[in-house]
Amino acid sequence: VQLQASGGGLVQAGGSLRVSCAVSGGFRFGTSAIGWFRQAPGKEREFVAAIDWRGDSTYYADSVKGRCTISRDNAKKMVWLQMNGLNSDDTAVYYCAADTYGVAPTSQSIDYDHWGQGTLVTVSS
Repeated sequence: VQLQASGGGLVQAGGSLRVSCAVSGGFRFGTSAIGWFRQAPGKEREFVAAIDWRGDSTYYADSVKGRCTISRDNAKKMVWLQMNGLNSDDTAVYYCAADTYGVAPTSQSIDYDHWGQGTLVTVSS
């Protein structure tokens, strides 16, 4: 199982960015919840957003609610995180993760059993 995050980069404060997560390998992506987490320099990893197996239910951290949208396409095995109104607090490495034992979105990192390598998002002020 591989999760490949991409789409990170440098963006100005107030700007937008969409990061992507491509999934491959032998697990049932279509029945797994997917989450995005981030880790800023010197800080612990934190939950950002999650989506259920069908894409019907989403869950966001308070810090990004209203500014981010998570979506998925099971046929393409892709998950996206659209981020708007970015600020310096959003600077971090963003990771996608799969909860292959659960279908509902969860904010608990311990529930996720497969992780991607991360993509760096840097917001300049």
